[in-house]
Amino acid sequence: HFDVCVSGHDNGPMFEEQPSSLIYPEGLTEGKVTLNCQARASPAASYRWLVNGTDVPLGLDPRYTLVAGNLVISSPESVRDSGSYQCLAINRCGAIISRAANLKFGYLRDFSPDSRSPQTAYEGMGAFLACQPPPHYPALSYRWLINDFPNFIKKNDGRWFVSQVTGNLYVAKAEPNDTGNYFCFTTINMDISTKSTFSKANQLTVLPDAIPRKSAPSIKVRFPAETYALAGHTAQLECFAYGNPVPNVRWRKVDGLMPSKAGSSAECPTLILPDLSFDDEGVYECETYNSEGRDTYQGRINVQAQPEWLQVMNDSEVEISSELHWSCVAAGKPRPSIRWLRNGQPLTRLKIINLALEDSGMYQCVAENKHGTIYSTAELRAPDFRLNPVRKLIPAARGGQVMIECRPRAAPKPSLFWSRGTELLTNSSRITVTPDGILWIHNISRADEGKYTCFAENYLGKANSTGHLSVRDATKITLAPSNADINQGENVTLQCHASHDPTMDLTFTWALNGVLLDLEDSSRMYHRVEGVSLVVSENIGDLLIANTKLSQAGIYTCTAQTVVDSASASAKLVVRGPPGPPGGLLVKNVAETSVELRWSRGYDNHSPIGKYIIMGRSSLSSEWKKMRTDPENIEGNAESARVMGLMPWMDYEFQVIASNILGSGEPSMPSHTIRTQQAAPTVAPSGLGGGGGDRGELIVTWTPMAREYQNGDGFGYILAFRKKGTSSWIVVRIPHVESSRYVYFNASLTPYCPFEVKIKAYNRRGEGPFSQIAVAYSAEEEVNFYSTHSTDKVAADRVRTAGLETTARVSGLRPSTRYYIAVLAYNNAGTGPPSPRTTVTTRKPPPNRPPVNVSWNAEGSQVTVRWDHVKAMHNESAVLGYKVLYKHEGQTALKVLDKAKSSVTLPLPKDNGYIVLEIRSWGEGGDGPAHEIIVSRDKGKKKTHQSFVCLDKCIICV
Repeated sequence: HFDVCVSGHDNGPMFEEQPSSLIYPEGLTEGKVTLNCQARASPAASYRWLVNGTDVPLGLDPRYTLVAGNLVISSPESVRDSGSYQCLAINRCGAIISRAANLKFGYLRDFSPDSRSPQTAYEGMGAFLACQPPPHYPALSYRWLINDFPNFIKKNDGRWFVSQVTGNLYVAKAEPNDTGNYFCFTTINMDISTKSTFSKANQLTVLPDAIPRKSAPSIKVRFPAETYALAGHTAQLECFAYGNPVPNVRWRKVDGLMPSKAGSSAECPTLILPDLSFDDEGVYECETYNSEGRDTYQGRINVQAQPEWLQVMNDSEVEISSELHWSCVAAGKPRPSIRWLRNGQPLTRLKIINLALEDSGMYQCVAENKHGTIYSTAELRAPDFRLNPVRKLIPAARGGQVMIECRPRAAPKPSLFWSRGTELLTNSSRITVTPDGILWIHNISRADEGKYTCFAENYLGKANSTGHLSVRDATKITLAPSNADINQGENVTLQCHASHDPTMDLTFTWALNGVLLDLEDSSRMYHRVEGVSLVVSENIGDLLIANTKLSQAGIYTCTAQTVVDSASASAKLVVRGPPGPPGGLLVKNVAETSVELRWSRGYDNHSPIGKYIIMGRSSLSSEWKKMRTDPENIEGNAESARVMGLMPWMDYEFQVIASNILGSGEPSMPSHTIRTQQAAPTVAPSGLGGGGGDRGELIVTWTPMAREYQNGDGFGYILAFRKKGTSSWIVVRIPHVESSRYVYFNASLTPYCPFEVKIKAYNRRGEGPFSQIAVAYSAEEEVNFYSTHSTDKVAADRVRTAGLETTARVSGLRPSTRYYIAVLAYNNAGTGPPSPRTTVTTRKPPPNRPPVNVSWNAEGSQVTVRWDHVKAMHNESAVLGYKVLYKHEGQTALKVLDKAKSSVTLPLPKDNGYIVLEIRSWGEGGDGPAHEIIVSRDKGKKKTHQSFVCLDKCIICV
């Protein structure tokens, strides 16, 4: 029953979501199918579902549940649930029915298990293998395997063709190496899953032919003589021929131009025409050709279309009449039929004579052909103003204009007219009544005050609504804002005063360049300055801008507004500041130690640019530095400069900064990274020295050149050395940048012989200067001494014991270094023969960092001290623990406590005396530097400092 619909308050259903057709995989018995249906309605709609025109047994069969308006089918089955589903949305104003959604079930059976007959073909001849696909729904896609998975036939091999209509595999010209086992591979794609299967082997044997026979093309795969396709969809035509040589394919449209949408497919066995239109309809020809001849085939594409609305019914556009005439026009091919529904039920005829209230309800027009069905919906009801009455009080400003709307809910469209009292209003110089019922009154005066009534009528009924027009004084700007010119960071107040009708509230708004400002924003960029002036009925709505930014420049508009009218005034604010960033920074003319920069001027922000500076950074550092330039001082009108003093073969990027009397602006975007040109080295390696080694060796060492001094690739070292006192140099090239030593061997070298050495660097651009000459000694030999006093240099690698001691301490050694050791006995007559030589490698040094983040906490008579673990670097010995040395105030001796943990708890003196602690790491390489801390019970007197002085007891023994 639909006769209780409250006009003006209720709304009949309108679909927001309708069900869509779905293909569901057979066998997913634990799954669910959801068919969607949602309608907008007041009161809210209830829902029913139909399957093949019969009610779905909601509430009777637990497999069917309703979620909102959606139908959920649990454990769907093909036999029970296949069909056409429609949703009915119903409330007391009427009912509407959705489009039909087809639920179908997809499946792909297995191929027949029977073996397939072997096939034979002759070299140079054509052949095909039948797929014989298993039962399936919907359509399949086809591929073919050769011998093993995933060895698929390649799509771009013009000799082969796989028909997507039959699944058969064709070869235009067989070759002996085509012999093998072939498998048809089929795939089915459904909405929620995909399945594939493949056939038994198709054995193909190609018999060789000494002279393969050539043949003209013969078309074996043909598209239908009549192909029907839907507009907006894709058509695919297949054409493939046998022949030797392999035939080429080309397509043409016999009765017009080939559509450009065919693209490259116009020369392929499958012609693809996407997004079909009626212009694509016509006869198409496939031509196959080779050097032996040609073959052609023709067929027609017929384009059809689903229904599409050209004109839909509309409940707000039906003209008044004693009869109802709704237009409902649809296009389609074949031409759609039209039928009508009222509240979801078929109408035998639409024509309704002598419309009455009982004819109210929901009407639907249905257009359908074999390709689809579409629905249009409208509502029929008497006029009613309860949902949207005329405003009860309509204030208006004297001298202004007012618009009064009349928008009752009604269908068919009602006739509308206005009256003032008993006077019917018609168009005049001051009054306009628009066709859609809007009343305009211009140049309003006090005499226009009064009641205005809108009347609405259609053949289902009449209604009216009244409002009262009240005329008020106009709003005026009495003090407009003035133009201002300030520097960035200064404050400015823009004034705005206005008068208005005292019976209404007045509000001020401000806009910048037409965009309304949020004066309540928490950033407090803008501040209101409000109040009442001494002038009667004048209000103040000034705007204070504090700490002005460049972005706040522009046109400010003050608007004084009441509910009936508004008045506005504008002023321009100029904010001067440092220049904006230069743009378009380019690097040109890159040389070895200089580049040229070019840029374009940025905004001067109303203060002339005075100068530019150029900043740069290399790949060696992330820090920007001011660069040396030519000219040294870059004037504000310049747009280029040369950067000097760069390192050759180094990566750089640059920025340009403009400045004026108000300061420096933001830098430009960094330039792209460039690398300067290569140049020969300009400095020599440092740290040249050497010595040590085995007998017959001269070892020369130096410090490898840092990246900034290499100046180019192909880098290496040239080392020259000679015995002191001789004139000729031995020169060697060492082509590795990381090299730091060179060993020269000559069995005839005199032990501990002085050599003069010098070194220089080279790269692909040339050689650098030699270093200063240094002296290095060849390896020392175990020699006999004839007295206990030897030269300093010889003694440097000797430790002598006094008496018959069998131990000795050797100090001053390098950490993490391999040493050779021999022991010789000596007396006044000299030294004896050396013992067999042994090797010792000194330990890695301890970490050179003290513990950090040392903290302490005193509780009662104890104090707990904590610190972070010290992590050893790769060239340092591992940390095995920590030595905590401490003493109380007044004590002289330090107590030592070894700890493996990074915390310690110690007794705290009762007399607030201090505890002095040193905390250092220790390991195989010895003790690290100390962190010293002075602790007291009073936290306010905490003192902490670090000590980097090693104890004099640190000894490395070998």
